[in-house]
Amino acid sequence: MAKKNITIISPIDGSVVAERPYSTDNEIKKCLASANKLKSSWKAKTIKERAEICKSAIDELCRNKDDIAKEITMQMGRPIKYAGSELNGLEDRARYMIDIAEQELSEVLPGEKQNYTRFIHREPLGVVLSIAPWNYPYLTAVNSIIPALMAGNCVILKHSAQTYLCADRFKQAFDKAGLDHGVFQVLYLDHRQTTELINNNLLDYISFTGSVTAGEIIERAAAGSFKSVALELGGKDPAYVRDDVDLDHAVDNLLDGVFYNSGQSCCAVERIYVHKNIYGEFVNKFTDKVNNYVLGNPLSENVSLGPMVNSKAADFVRGQVNQACEMGATACIDETKFPLSKPGTCYMAPQVLINVNHKMSIMMEESFAPVVGVMEVENDEQAIHYMNDSPYGLSASVWTKDESAAIDIGRKLQTGTVFMNECDYLDPALAWVGVKNSGRGCSLSVLGYQQLTRPKSFNLKREL
Repeated sequence: MAKKNITIISPIDGSVVAERPYSTDNEIKKCLASANKLKSSWKAKTIKERAEICKSAIDELCRNKDDIAKEITMQMGRPIKYAGSELNGLEDRARYMIDIAEQELSEVLPGEKQNYTRFIHREPLGVVLSIAPWNYPYLTAVNSIIPALMAGNCVILKHSAQTYLCADRFKQAFDKAGLDHGVFQVLYLDHRQTTELINNNLLDYISFTGSVTAGEIIERAAAGSFKSVALELGGKDPAYVRDDVDLDHAVDNLLDGVFYNSGQSCCAVERIYVHKNIYGEFVNKFTDKVNNYVLGNPLSENVSLGPMVNSKAADFVRGQVNQACEMGATACIDETKFPLSKPGTCYMAPQVLINVNHKMSIMMEESFAPVVGVMEVENDEQAIHYMNDSPYGLSASVWTKDESAAIDIGRKLQTGTVFMNECDYLDPALAWVGVKNSGRGCSLSVLGYQQLTRPKSFNLKREL
């Protein structure tokens, strides 16, 4: 039986955006063979030579920003007014990682020892498989692609079936930059092919961003192969608003943290804990501004909230909201003000829930949607307790004027990143890492290069 094509169905209106045939098993074999054939010559390139090609590819992507922005909107539903900003973030991360490569990949000299020359050399791993998700299809992919190439690895990109046009764009950009075919390649794979590829001994490293369930499958597929697997998985990221905060700043920025990209971000704020002294005022200000969102066709410039990626995801979260309300939560937003929001569709009204508790799914399990629970707390200690009461640990934010308090709270939080007075942002100079069910390994920063290379020690004794 012939294998069906991969079809991208737009969440905007159910139209077909693109179709591609799946890669055949023979094409996968050729891809691996080509990568392994060229990994020695790419490794032999100087870092400056690699940087020239990578910079040229990033330039090409940025030149096509407007077209790419529309493709992002059509594929996953982000409002067009925001879609282009993803290329700005891609450029920022890519250029930072390119700029630090020379220093971070240089040989480590442990110091003088009589009659010895000693150093540690950083060797590329070989062939890297990057498995990228649909929600930030360029930002998440670039986190592994550019550092892997700069470190001297060959890269195979398997993108989400919802956004594989982004993989095509990366391939076109590297082709135009003059990168040898085989150093960067794209495959269109189903689940069986992906799990088989992960265990293939011609592959040396897997970088995956996605759900906890998929991460578990990938770990099982890699079991026994002794290759490294980096996983950025789910999140239920909390925010704590102290009573010494600039309230208007916190409200405005937490709105973005919760609702940007329809809440479909690994580090979206999904739980907010507010000090009792300002709880009522925060809820009033926050919900007033949520009512100003415009839910609609994301190709319209006045729309600030687009559809979720598919109706199944939207209906799951509708179920979470209904369960919370049945257990005593109060929905602050009148959904009738958002007429497109209907069960069975991709369009979901933004929602703010109060009178919530940690027995509710909405406060414990990832929603990945434009909904948030807001809970009153007595003090810092209670906030820390609730923030840590989660199977996830990607990022957390503290909203306060007291930096020392934010640091003290942050040290007690079980999370990979701690923000103060901002959220949902990756600084490429800092390691991006999760704890608990949010994953393992890290990307970006100087530590990202350590993940993508192995140390080789040289211990050379000179004749006396």
